Amino acid sequence: MKKLFVVGVLVAMVGLSATRAEAANFSFTGNFTADDNVQLFNFSVGVSSTVTLRTWSYAGGVNAAGNTIARGGFDPILALFNATTGALINENDDGSGVPVDPPTGVAYDTLLSSLLGPGNYTVAVMEYDNFASGSNLSNGFSRSGQGNFTASFGCPNTTSFADVSGSSPGCHRDNHWAFDILNVASAVVVPPTTGVPEPASLVLLGSGLAAAARQWRKRQAR
Repeated sequence: MKKLFVVGVLVAMVGLSATRAEAANFSFTGNFTADDNVQLFNFSVGVSSTVTLRTWSYAGGVNAAGNTIARGGFDPILALFNATTGALINENDDGSGVPVDPPTGVAYDTLLSSLLGPGNYTVAVMEYDNFASGSNLSNGFSRSGQGNFTASFGCPNTTSFADVSGSSPGCHRDNHWAFDILNVASAVVVPPTTGVPEPASLVLLGSGLAAAARQWRKRQAR
């Protein structure tokens, strides 16, 4: 009986090790066509673990796949959702510890680490300040339908992909993004053709005012 118990423990330990070994890193790259684009990714977590979400395109760098990413991309933000319920879990603007982009002198890539339980999740990558409109993915995003909203940021001769820093050197950005999802069981990019639900008009009004306030605070801090 004792031998059987030991064998059972060993089998359980091997099974646990195999589950943990499933965790991997996934790297994605692509391009937006307009300021209000939203790129969704679905990923799964096998066992409770710390998951890191990170962009590389604003200041550039080497992603988890070992590829060198050019600097100069737009200011990215992200929102993390429960894929089953659509509930917003977290939202991130600028991550602490990301590299500084030399022309602008700021660090605007995202870096978010969260302890997540087993399950399925959705993460959205957007351009600042296209934040999630509400507490659920179905509420959509605050800048939906405003394809060149960054034109108002004041970067000369720029109608899209402009930096919030206005007329500062390096304010003109391009449309490329690079995104890593680290320490998960699986991750896939959601085809853009699936679309993002449109928010209700009242949600748009409230989120628009909130976004304006956030933009003002961000400008004051820079």
